[in-house]
Amino acid sequence: MNKKILGCLISLVLICLPACSTNKTNKEANQPKKVEITISAAASLNEAMNEIKTNFQKTNQHISLLYNFGGSGALKQQIVQGAPVDIFISASKDHINELTKKGLIDYKNQKDLLSNQLVLITNKRQPAPLETFDDLENKGIKKIAIGTPATVPAGMYAKQTLESLDIWEAMNAKIIQTKDVRQVLTYVETNSVDAGIVYMTDIKVTDKVKIVAIAKEQTHDPIIYSAGIIKSSAQKKEVSLFYDYLHSATAKDIFEKYGFQVLD
Repeated sequence: MNKKILGCLISLVLICLPACSTNKTNKEANQPKKVEITISAAASLNEAMNEIKTNFQKTNQHISLLYNFGGSGALKQQIVQGAPVDIFISASKDHINELTKKGLIDYKNQKDLLSNQLVLITNKRQPAPLETFDDLENKGIKKIAIGTPATVPAGMYAKQTLESLDIWEAMNAKIIQTKDVRQVLTYVETNSVDAGIVYMTDIKVTDKVKIVAIAKEQTHDPIIYSAGIIKSSAQKKEVSLFYDYLHSATAKDIFEKYGFQVLD
């Protein structure tokens, strides 16, 4: 190859290099910035929210959803103490209202999302002799698991139901309080207690328990799951995108699949 041809080739390479570099830079600039969103949600939402996460991230790959599941009261307290949370989904509307009153959630950025039912359950293979909530008073029933009423909405609804039946005081020696509703489910699954009170949706994820009775609606406050965007969230655009997705037809189908009733 003569020097003249070699010189031309080198010149072409030098001309192309900046253009290639510019194209690469432009392509990188057009890629959405990776963003992490933290969602604190009631433990009873675990399976439904994880399926929603899988579907949402298929079309929003730049957004990473980080979940923190637990008792709604404990999650609310974490937010009050400054935990870095973007969206809160509570199994009690009262917790969302409290954060709104404290100025941590804007009223316009909160919405009732779902409803549920309260059920009395026992182990499927070794069931306790129960047919109604009133049977919990029987001497043969030694241990009953519920969520801690002060921090777990399902426990609060359970207490209200037993109070409405005028048997709460008689139950004190039998009650085992847990950190969240899923721990109640575990205790019943492992036959560590005779009975437990959980949500209807909780039994959708196990075949080790059976329903004894469904609590009548008038025996407890309405079971309403509310969602709210935390004011201090720094990712407003992405957080709003996921918040809106929670109200989409796709999310609705997933919630209903796990037994929740979607509120319009």
